Amino acid sequence: MKNTISRLLTVSCLALSIATSTQAQSLKIPAASPSQTVKQSFGLGDITIEYSRPLVRNRVIFGELVPYGKVWRTGANSATKLTFSEDVTFGGQPVKAGTYALYTIPGKSSWKVMLYSDLTLAGNVADYNKEKEVLRIEVAPKMTDHKVESFTINLDKVKATTATLELSWDDVRVPVKIATEIDGKVMKSIDAALAMDTRPYYQAATYYYDNNKDLDKASEWIGKAVEQNPKAFWVRMQQAKIQLKKGERKAALNTAEEVIRLATEAKNDDYVKMAKKFIAENK
Repeated sequence: MKNTISRLLTVSCLALSIATSTQAQSLKIPAASPSQTVKQSFGLGDITIEYSRPLVRNRVIFGELVPYGKVWRTGANSATKLTFSEDVTFGGQPVKAGTYALYTIPGKSSWKVMLYSDLTLAGNVADYNKEKEVLRIEVAPKMTDHKVESFTINLDKVKATTATLELSWDDVRVPVKIATEIDGKVMKSIDAALAMDTRPYYQAATYYYDNNKDLDKASEWIGKAVEQNPKAFWVRMQQAKIQLKKGERKAALNTAEEVIRLATEAKNDDYVKMAKKFIAENK
C-alpha cells in the first residue's frame, strides 16, 4: 500500500513539474530591451545590424548607467553585430566582408568604437580581449536637440558608396562613416555584360553619364539602346542628357521633343513634363 502511494506521489510530482515547465515555455512577455534587425542595401551588397534596444526610463545614461572610459556592449542582451557582405572601410579603416561584434568606450568628448571578432562575449566585458579587436577608431560624439528614448543604431546619408552609421541614445549621437569601392567592379561587370548577346547598353550608358566617364562611349551605347527599343521614351530622355553633357545642345533639344512625342503616345505624363522642363531650362 505504501509503495502504491509513493508511486502515485512520484507520478503526481512529475506531472506537476511537466505542466509547470510547459506553462513557462508557453508564456511570452515583452522584452525589456527589444531586439531589432536592420538590413540596408549598400554598394553592391548589404549591411545588416542586429542589436537590442534598452530604454532610458528616466535614468542618467552616459556617465552613470553606461560609465565613461569603460567597454560597453553597445546595446543589451546578446552582442550587437554588424555584417558587411562586401569589403568596406569603417571610420577610414579597411574591414573585410564578415560579421563583427560592436563595442564602444564612451567618453564625454571622444568615443572609441571597436569591431570585435568574438561574437559570444556579449556583456561579459570583464573578459574583453583587445587582441580580438579587428579595429579601433575614435569618434567625436554629437549632442542632439532631442532625446532618444530607445537606443538606436541606424544608417543615414546612404549613397552609392558611402553611408553613416549612427548610434543614438538619450541626447548623444555617435556617427561613423562607412565607405565601399564599387567602380572597378561595375566597370568589369559592364565589360562582361556588353560581351554577351543581350547587351545592357542603356544601363552602361547611364552609369558612364552619372559617373563622368567617357561620354563618347556613353553616346555610342545610348544610340544602340535606342536602336534596341525605338519607342522607349526613357532611353531617349537619357540620350538627351548625354547629348547636352557633351555640348550638343541642339541635338539634345531635338531628342527631348522626340521624348514628348513618344511619352504622349504612351500616355506617360511624367516624362512629358520632364522633357518639357528639360527644353525650357536648356533653350
